[in-house]
Amino acid sequence: MFSKACEYGIRAVVFIASQSVQSRKVSLKEVAKEIDSPESYTSKILQKLVKSEVILSEKGPTGGFSIDYQKLNSIKLERVVVAIDGDQIFKGCGLGLKQCNANMPCPLHDKFKEVRDKLQNLLETTTVLELAEKIEYGLGFLKR
Repeated sequence: MFSKACEYGIRAVVFIASQSVQSRKVSLKEVAKEIDSPESYTSKILQKLVKSEVILSEKGPTGGFSIDYQKLNSIKLERVVVAIDGDQIFKGCGLGLKQCNANMPCPLHDKFKEVRDKLQNLLETTTVLELAEKIEYGLGFLKR
């Protein structure tokens, strides 16, 4: 359902958030290793997230990637997804048709709309902090 870049982006944000809770900035190498993603690919994803103001980037010897602690509980997963994949996941056809809509539905339209709506609700109500806490308490993982 998500692009590979989006999957990595979500994992990167959750890892960065879990470290930001501890007031720790992380390097590109750390993020790439922790989410099991190639560094060059991870770098492009992190650039998008910085540009969309989901994460912060500071250069220099004490720099790295982080999320403002005050914002951790207000950043929803929907923001991460839109930063990387755009909002097509909330509008697109389940069969990939360009003309599919309520007036001209594909055979899967109604059932797929239900799934899309539930996914949108999940992404709009789940915070990055919730997921970071699962990592923090050992209730979830980011690598296979």
